[in-house]
Amino acid sequence: MAFDRRTFMGASAATGAAVAVAGATSSPAAAAAAPSQGAGKKTYAFTVMGTTDLHGNVFNWDYFTDKEFDDKAHNDVGLAKISTLVEQVRAEKGRCNTLLIDAGDTIQGTQLSYYYAKVDPITARRGPVHPMAQAMNAIGYDAAALGNHEFNYGIPVLRKFEEQCRFPLLGANALDAKTLRPAFAPYSMHRLRTPHGRDVKVAVLGLTNPGIAIWDKANVQGKMTFPGLEEQAAKYVPRLRSMGADVVIVSAHSGSSGTSSYGDQLPYVENAAGLVAEQVPGIDAILVGHAHTEIPEYRVKNKATGKDVVLSEPLKWGQRLTLFDFELSWERGRWSVAKVSAKVLNSNTAAEDPKITGLLSDEHRKVVAYVNQVIGTSTQAMSSAEGPVKDVPIIDLINHVQAETVKAALAGSEWGSLPVLSQASCFSRTAAIPAGQVTIKDAAGLYPFENTLEARLLTGAQLKDYLEYSARYYVQTAPGGAVDPAKLTNAENIPDYNYDAVYGLKYDVDIAQPVGSRITGLSFAGKPVDPAAQFVFAVNNYRASGGGAFPHVPKAKQLWANSDEIRNTIIQWVKAKGTVDPGQFASVDWRLTRAGVPVF
Repeated sequence: MAFDRRTFMGASAATGAAVAVAGATSSPAAAAAAPSQGAGKKTYAFTVMGTTDLHGNVFNWDYFTDKEFDDKAHNDVGLAKISTLVEQVRAEKGRCNTLLIDAGDTIQGTQLSYYYAKVDPITARRGPVHPMAQAMNAIGYDAAALGNHEFNYGIPVLRKFEEQCRFPLLGANALDAKTLRPAFAPYSMHRLRTPHGRDVKVAVLGLTNPGIAIWDKANVQGKMTFPGLEEQAAKYVPRLRSMGADVVIVSAHSGSSGTSSYGDQLPYVENAAGLVAEQVPGIDAILVGHAHTEIPEYRVKNKATGKDVVLSEPLKWGQRLTLFDFELSWERGRWSVAKVSAKVLNSNTAAEDPKITGLLSDEHRKVVAYVNQVIGTSTQAMSSAEGPVKDVPIIDLINHVQAETVKAALAGSEWGSLPVLSQASCFSRTAAIPAGQVTIKDAAGLYPFENTLEARLLTGAQLKDYLEYSARYYVQTAPGGAVDPAKLTNAENIPDYNYDAVYGLKYDVDIAQPVGSRITGLSFAGKPVDPAAQFVFAVNNYRASGGGAFPHVPKAKQLWANSDEIRNTIIQWVKAKGTVDPGQFASVDWRLTRAGVPVF
């Protein structure tokens, strides 16, 4: 994909300058402060609202099932609901006493966001404005950090989205690979008017995830580099304070656990928000993203100052809105932070804002029509309901598409003669392909995650280790007696997506045996697998980058990778074939046993 370096650096320089100088200054007409005065002390209160991991959700709608979103916890999703909550907070606090920021992963995740990246792309001449830009502009965001998924569709799509936003996209640790200068605005500065004392200057520092260098290598290698969050925060926070920032907030697309899914492949921590709070003095609050967890308020003591830094993560998809409430006092000619607290609001308590749903009703209708397009037919119905305990055709379909895609990609290369195996999980127990007409939503529903595909080189011995690790998913079950399928899986709380079936091998999983000794009869093409034999392994990028901590794959030689989502690869495969016939790809290659006796 072409990369215009002049536009790249020009845009970043212009954005950085404009943001640093102008920030997001409230207009004097809007100033209706929320001050209080006790014993002659001047105080001022304001609120910073935050979202994260919106992943293309505007409406409370699931495009994969083509109906209103719902889950076991009855969460709702989407910016239309967030907009209602935001307006409620602004009405309570006074609009001039609020800011609204985001912590990244905005333009990828739903078929709505895919449609405007690939089907009717925003990068086309006279192309559309991205629905997320339209919604966030209408709601009035002040700044947003870059997420790793911002890079999924390539830098040109991200740059166009940036151009369409009326707020800055921030990334202090997203650097031009050649100059090592910021490729995006590192921070934004915002002025809040007060009725006494000078304006309050609020700095928002944006930090993104170092894992982009791995997960979107195809899009960023040689163009951008992503150093650690702690390093860049330590560089910018003192600078922001010297520029007169009274309050420093970090918007970090990085979880708070201090862990990394990619092991030692990078010298930078993936989930570093807590480390930033602990190690970098001068930060008042951190809006946390990336981990898709709900943290209403989490306090981390800074080692240098002993002061608490308040962290909050508002789950994902617009399910929650974080509120950071700040109380400032005017002392010795400057504002200082007296108190910070955080909480989250649940978007299922709010109605969708008709301003947002009306604004994007045409886009929504287009995408609903798109996902209901017929792309082929199936000779029989397939379901994933038994996928966790049986080798079912619908999981074979995922694996078959992945294996075929990798074979085609490696054809003619030095690796083209090696056998190709594939891994997949039962990502959803409700996925189904009907007999007869197959739509885009049917095919896309097989793969609800945003994974991409790559190929790694593994040996027979490594594959055996991989399968043994995967088989931890089953509860050890003694031979004999009835078996309840509902009680066989998710041992040690292992989720379904961390149990992999490997396509192309034959094997049994003996659940009567202890963990580490369960794989028996492992064979390829009718012969026992040679521990030294080499295989090409079609694997998703989450697993390849260490997700689930499966052995060997993260350090295995990468032979090929692409940045298209696997679910879209499945859609294109069905379109190309026209007819899905399980008889051409489905077979029972693995089964559960107890002491050699099949469970089912």
